[in-house]
Amino acid sequence: MSDLHPAPKDALRVAAETMRAVRDRCVWTQQIGHDDLVPYLVEESAELVDAIEEGTRDDLREELGDLLWQVLFHAEIASRDADAPFDIDDVARGLTEKMVRRHPHVFAGETAETPEEVLVLWNAAKAAEKHQRTSVLDGVSERMPSLALAQKLVGKAAQVGVSAPVRDVPNSEAELGDALLALVAEARVRGWDAERALRERLRTLQSDVRAAEAPATDAPNSSDLS
Repeated sequence: MSDLHPAPKDALRVAAETMRAVRDRCVWTQQIGHDDLVPYLVEESAELVDAIEEGTRDDLREELGDLLWQVLFHAEIASRDADAPFDIDDVARGLTEKMVRRHPHVFAGETAETPEEVLVLWNAAKAAEKHQRTSVLDGVSERMPSLALAQKLVGKAAQVGVSAPVRDVPNSEAELGDALLALVAEARVRGWDAERALRERLRTLQSDVRAAEAPATDAPNSSDLS
């Protein structure tokens, strides 16, 4: 049996060791950095979405593996950093600790009987972790697809009392898809860029959110009044 497949050994550990061997011995892989991997990460994520929505169970298993390889690849690159190295065990350990903190109803004796109550506990734990953040927009990636970003920002805006424009409401996701497609078709007829239009509106929404947050962040504290 080869060194890469000793028995018995955890399959994830074998995958990590396989990645390490590839990094050591493959001249192409040795030249790759985190930035170089970004297009592959985006592509593999998109292929996983395709497998979830349209593929077979075999497709799903394969695409999950491809995405896992990206995680292992980044972790292996990081493990060789001269200044701040970490490896896949550090990644897994940090993930486990975070998930335990964010599920106190599972690991710490809290009670959550509904999904809404779970979300309250999750958000409280996340807020404690991210206490240095000053805005609900902190941590929201601008690189998200526009529609996904819009949905995220609308939720963030609601947290500070900012409402997005409301139009006729479809009765199903299928009707929502039709409505979105109709809007894009109308934009095309009028010579408008639907992507740019949404991005510009999202920038306005972000400005509205920061304006709504400003009174709380700019209010004088007690020491200022003394």
